[in-house]
Amino acid sequence: MQIRRAILDDTQTISKLFRSRIDRWQRMDSQQRVEDLAYDDLSIYERWLHGGAWMSIETGAIWLSHLLSGAGNPFVLENDSDEIVGYVETYSSDEPAPYGYHLHIGRMATKNNSDAEKDALMQFLLEQAGGIGRITVSCTAYDNDSINFYKRYGMSAIDTVQQVSIPTVGGSVGFYKVTDHPQADIAQIANWSMPIGRIENAPYHWQHLWHNLWQAVPQIVARRTNRQHFNAGGQEALVCVQQHLYNPRSADIYCWTAKSLTAQVVNAIRDWAHKEGYRTLTMTVTEKIVLLLGSNIEKTPYQHTILSRDV
Repeated sequence: MQIRRAILDDTQTISKLFRSRIDRWQRMDSQQRVEDLAYDDLSIYERWLHGGAWMSIETGAIWLSHLLSGAGNPFVLENDSDEIVGYVETYSSDEPAPYGYHLHIGRMATKNNSDAEKDALMQFLLEQAGGIGRITVSCTAYDNDSINFYKRYGMSAIDTVQQVSIPTVGGSVGFYKVTDHPQADIAQIANWSMPIGRIENAPYHWQHLWHNLWQAVPQIVARRTNRQHFNAGGQEALVCVQQHLYNPRSADIYCWTAKSLTAQVVNAIRDWAHKEGYRTLTMTVTEKIVLLLGSNIEKTPYQHTILSRDV
């Protein structure tokens, strides 16, 4: 097998790798009931809802073009017949402890889910990480098969992130300033941490959230997404607030900071969101940040384990 950098001509095959994971294609009908449909009967947006950009050739091409422009590093795995049988995206980042300078494994898919395909990709990724010094990956905490696979390559858990639900609170939070921040240059978050919303790594989420890539898909654009610069108590933070798909009064929070997160920033986010009409915020955080949020939170079953290995 051989591995090479992906090109735009690979879009259709890469999309097939990810779509093969979907057992059933569905959508909501006019009475909000779930109905099964053939893939070809779904709109681009309805396909998107099953797993993001790689669910169709059209959005996959936009995403791959974005990666190839410098947003990430996409690679394909070919067998001896030059057939693409695997794909992986990586994102390099330098973040505060416990992550440090590292290469992160983003989305990965193989055609046959065979050990040979996955091992070929992992050997390549370890070689790529050799010039950086560390490799990381994120797995659902309950996905024992994936966790055990990465442990076979010497990776071990270094952190766990927990999703929590927290109410917004209006008033009595002190002075803070919020401005729209559309600038998408990733250099802005160099060496910054991502204390809220970090499931993969900081550049991965930045590339997915901060760029306006989907203007050709009006349903994606219609989903309310605010990209803001906060200044609270002398601390700066870049915050993305993304409205929930099926609950317009709830939103997901993603936050990047140059310094350790403070209660002033958290309270400013809660107050601003309350004024914007939100009543519940979803945050994915480490246990250390959970303690910072106070007692009025609700933990969900959603957890991820971050694994790492020095190379």
